[in-house]
Amino acid sequence: MTAKLNILDAVYDHEAAQPDRVWLTQPLGGGQLVDITWGQALDEARRMAAHLQAGGLRPGEAVAMLAKNSAHFIVAELAIWIAGGTTVAIFPTETADNIRYVLQHAEARWLFIGKLDDWATQQAGVPAGLLCIALPLAPAEALAAFDTWDAIVARTAPLTGRPARSADDLAMLLYTSGSTGQPKGVMQTFGAVTAAAQGIVDYGLAQDGGVLVDHRALSYLPLAHCFERAWVECAALMDGRTQLYFSESLATFMDDLKRARPTVFVSVPRLYTKFQQGVLARMPAAQLDAMLDNPALAPAVGKQVLASLGLDAVVRAGTGSAPMPPALMTWYSRLGLALYDGYAMTEDFAYSHSSTAEAHGPGRVGRPNPGVQTRLADDGEILVKSPGQMAGYFKDPELTADSFTPDGYFKTGDLGVYDAQGLLQLTGRKKELFKTAKGKYVAPAPIEGRLAAHPMVELALVAGSGHPAAHAMVLLDESLRPRLADASVRAQVESELGALLAQVNAAVASHEHLQFIVVAAEPWTMANGCLTPTMKIRRSRIEASVADAVAGWYDAPGPVVWC
Repeated sequence: MTAKLNILDAVYDHEAAQPDRVWLTQPLGGGQLVDITWGQALDEARRMAAHLQAGGLRPGEAVAMLAKNSAHFIVAELAIWIAGGTTVAIFPTETADNIRYVLQHAEARWLFIGKLDDWATQQAGVPAGLLCIALPLAPAEALAAFDTWDAIVARTAPLTGRPARSADDLAMLLYTSGSTGQPKGVMQTFGAVTAAAQGIVDYGLAQDGGVLVDHRALSYLPLAHCFERAWVECAALMDGRTQLYFSESLATFMDDLKRARPTVFVSVPRLYTKFQQGVLARMPAAQLDAMLDNPALAPAVGKQVLASLGLDAVVRAGTGSAPMPPALMTWYSRLGLALYDGYAMTEDFAYSHSSTAEAHGPGRVGRPNPGVQTRLADDGEILVKSPGQMAGYFKDPELTADSFTPDGYFKTGDLGVYDAQGLLQLTGRKKELFKTAKGKYVAPAPIEGRLAAHPMVELALVAGSGHPAAHAMVLLDESLRPRLADASVRAQVESELGALLAQVNAAVASHEHLQFIVVAAEPWTMANGCLTPTMKIRRSRIEASVADAVAGWYDAPGPVVWC
């Protein structure tokens, strides 16, 4: 890995070398789009940076951003960096309480407010007196109440030259989504961000055969999350060859995807499953399989199916965040789309392990990326030392010290094994292990992955600490839930979940056998606190909500229990 001194150096180089090149494509609604060039983006960023400095922004001071993905999310981050500040991006789905916590913990005096779905309730979390700026596409109430981006850049002269940031300066505070409690502020320096972004660019270059290629990507996973920030935004800032598109809304997502026709695409397993379900709703699985089995038809059929999803131009596709069912990977492979899994954390700026065309396998998340050192602790915990390693947790030196080994490896809390090819297989989380009355530990994550591979299951949770055996709770697929009043549908669900229980138990050790599957009565959502903003289950919250019912479940007859 050969990184520039700083990611801003790369940005300034692109500004000078290709000012007229289109970089960001933003839908405005009603079928309207706006293209923003490198020159235009940096001109606006420089003007906003001048405004921040004129307003008394201190070196390294936190500037917060509450916004969904948009072109101006990225331009605003550049403005913050150029002005000498540190970005604090808040998940756009956060509650008012969490918004207030992050703003106060980060000691932010400034807040950019962007495109949001629930500003009416979220604004209660914004302390009075905060200096707020409304980005383009912000809610109408915010545009009316606060100074706007457009007005500021129109009246402010740009900063000139190449304002520098040192490698040790903080580029961003990344607040984790809090699946295990209060969000923690991960400090990432410009040095770490630059090194990780360069590594990601190098990974892509290697997958492209060492040939410099222009790419297109759709930015839709939350930019407040480390993965999207590193692999989409910061990689684009480094390489200067990727045009970023954005999605207007959930309702227009498929149209936005088809418009972008990305050449690189990364998503979570659940979305890939949804895509598959959509295809099979239009074409019976047996018919599609028959055509894909025909060598004369398969290439054209696969291309046509991928085109219907907007994925026909993809040359690099990835997945992460949750286990990818091998059967789903195989299904996409037959269409001509190879999916590669990876593994990383906010604490290493999403730069840890990646799969490649030469090194991948079902249930594996790849090998350590170049520059990454790893080893396994005696208990199987994965220890990582990455070029993207955090500087620590903000205001928590004790937790920071406890999170590293004496020789500087980060304790991931994940358990894993390396196979003979050096590929990592994740086997669970240390804190999630529990003992049943049988006295042996159960790792819930691998079992949950098997359950969630079923098309009827949207999410799964395995528990049972201290009980005779483990059990599972499942949230049924959102398209299935409204139909449960139909007795025949309910009977089919019960039959298939019973078969799934037997299938899972046949694949795991005897002490990991599930006694029954419970069907959740209410959806697990961010609104009710059962999911994080990145759609991970909040295990403790869900278990606490059903604690009084668990003993009765074990007395219930049959393999399926309805809440």
